[in-house]
Amino acid sequence: MKKVFFLLFSLLLLTFACNRAMRKSSKSASGNTDATSGATKNQTVHYKNEKHLKNLRQITFGGDNAEAYWSFDDRSLVFQATNPDWGTKCDQIYMIDRKNPKAKKHIPQLISTGDGRTTCSYFLPGDTTILYASTHLADKSCPAVPEKRADGKYVWPVYSGFDIFVADLKGNLVNQLTNTDGYDAEATVSPRGDKIVFTSMRTGDLELFTMNLDGTGVKQVTFDLGYDGGAFFSPDGQKLIFRASRPETEEDIKIYKDLLNEGLVMPTEMELYICNVDGSNLKRITNLGGANWSPFFHPSGKKILFSSNHASEKGFPFNLYMINIDGTGLERITYDGVFDAFPVFSNNGKWIVFSSNRNNGGTSETNLFLGEWVE
Repeated sequence: MKKVFFLLFSLLLLTFACNRAMRKSSKSASGNTDATSGATKNQTVHYKNEKHLKNLRQITFGGDNAEAYWSFDDRSLVFQATNPDWGTKCDQIYMIDRKNPKAKKHIPQLISTGDGRTTCSYFLPGDTTILYASTHLADKSCPAVPEKRADGKYVWPVYSGFDIFVADLKGNLVNQLTNTDGYDAEATVSPRGDKIVFTSMRTGDLELFTMNLDGTGVKQVTFDLGYDGGAFFSPDGQKLIFRASRPETEEDIKIYKDLLNEGLVMPTEMELYICNVDGSNLKRITNLGGANWSPFFHPSGKKILFSSNHASEKGFPFNLYMINIDGTGLERITYDGVFDAFPVFSNNGKWIVFSSNRNNGGTSETNLFLGEWVE
């Protein structure tokens, strides 16, 4: 993988564990954005080159909003947000209606407990319950965000207090799916409604596991050294797409293991991998360099939509791209000057939702955008 020297620039963190957002401290070539703050100085919602998007509209207005996932009937979205106006100091889980989000003037329905930090929510079959990861049992306070390191490394925290819970649509906890020492998070649900995939530290490394909807039948999927995370099922439930780091040199392996012992990972070099649900037929499908992450299957099951900074000279900005599952046919989808990520197709394939710094009024806000998908 080519080296992208993020160490020369300061990076700010949106602490989203499933597919955390990365921002870059530099000026964009257009002068319309300031990546130090994530600010977009223009008022663009839909850029003219974004031919696959139609009727794009903003559905949240303020704070940091990300990782919106669809109910099985495509009527609702569940997402995580930090918004002082909603009384949230760090990420909590909320639910909104696709047709009438009401997130501009009203606080959406809170699904999580309001304690600790949460991440990676997802509807379970029947659309009456939602799973998410939370640190609230370990500590009701927001866990600390890593301070800027003396060695300049940009890192993500891997909070050992994360476990996976299930709540009803009013926010009442109804089940706890994991109860092991260390990190359990990044859970998503198969479209077939039979399995959950998640990332866990239970073996001493960050590996993918699957389990039944009630937390039983845990099976390990990946085994190679490195951070495996942000996994999603294919539309037929037969395959998994995920991001991974693969330290190979002795120096990189030592850095990875030392950081992991501190509860940290360095996400500046990640590629996309695909495999069968049982881990067989594992293949790397990108070799772009930089950070390639937040992948999601196209409704056909033959392509992957993802976020990447591989075309950015200084590691910034991030835009959405699409690629065939065999690694061919790379196509750029969005043309934002700051940050686009977390793309998710609706179950019927008609709509797409993603997070972006576009149209944020010169602030550092990240909002959700919803549009129709055009082939």
